Amino acid sequence: MLQIATGQGRRFARVRVVSLPLNDYSRFGVWCAQFTNEAGEDIRYLVRSEADSLSLPDYDYWLFDSSKLVRMHFDDDDRFLGGEVIEDPHEIVQANYWRDAAWHKAVRRDDFATQQAVGRVQRP
Repeated sequence: MLQIATGQGRRFARVRVVSLPLNDYSRFGVWCAQFTNEAGEDIRYLVRSEADSLSLPDYDYWLFDSSKLVRMHFDDDDRFLGGEVIEDPHEIVQANYWRDAAWHKAVRRDDFATQQAVGRVQRP
C-alpha cells in the first residue's frame, strides 16, 4: 500500500519520540521501520531530551493531510484504548506546529539506527 500510494505522490511521515537507552520495544520499532521506509514512509526519531525543549504534548497523535487530528488514548499499562477525532481548528493548527518542530530536530531512521548501533546519538 505504501509503495503504491507514495508512487502516486502521497506522503507518509512520522516522528517517534524515544527515551535513551532504548527499551526492547523501541529497538524493535527502529528495526521494523527499515521496511516501511523502504516502502516509502519517512520515519524519523527524536530523543526525548531534545523533544522536551520543544514543549511537545505528553500524548501521541496522528495528523492526516494536516487537517484531521486523532489523539491516541492509552491506559496506565500503555494498552491502546482508542483514538479520538479532534475537530477544533486551534488544536489542529497546534498539532501541525508540533509536527513541524519535531520534524526539524528529528533524525532519519537509518542515521538513528546507525548511531544507536555504535552507542551514540548526534543531531544532524
